[in-house]
Amino acid sequence: MRRQKGFSLIELLIVVAIILIIAAIAIPSYLRARLAANESSAVASLRTLNTAQISYNSAYPTVGYASTLLALAGTSCAPPSSAGACLIDTGLAAGVKNGYTFTLGNTTGTPTSTYSVFAAPVLQNYSGMNYFCSFEDAVVRTKSSSIGTCNTSVAPQQ
Repeated sequence: MRRQKGFSLIELLIVVAIILIIAAIAIPSYLRARLAANESSAVASLRTLNTAQISYNSAYPTVGYASTLLALAGTSCAPPSSAGACLIDTGLAAGVKNGYTFTLGNTTGTPTSTYSVFAAPVLQNYSGMNYFCSFEDAVVRTKSSSIGTCNTSVAPQQ
């Protein structure tokens, strides 16, 4: 009788089937974990922007709050100025970070006395599920649909 070397086709198909079953179980968990990580990063970035706005307002009281994300960032920080305060990284100042788009709006007054910061998922239900915002009170607020105006009517994050 001749000895068989290697694996039979049936054995290989069984191994492939087992790998596919494991992947079918693991991939959805991975995607949910990535979504949660993106949302956590968005909330942390909003808190960073709030802290930067408070620092900016303290450093430049005649200007008030920054009216653009780029004014909070800066590439030449020797010395910082109201046009580039070097309080946040340039990646966040570009407006996109970890699957979320950040915008700064509602900057009114002279000196600027109000601001609103918004975080929206780049792709809804893929890079994030919730929308976040914050304003002068520095409370991060969340909503499952797009946020037009950030005020006390938007529920605080739990």
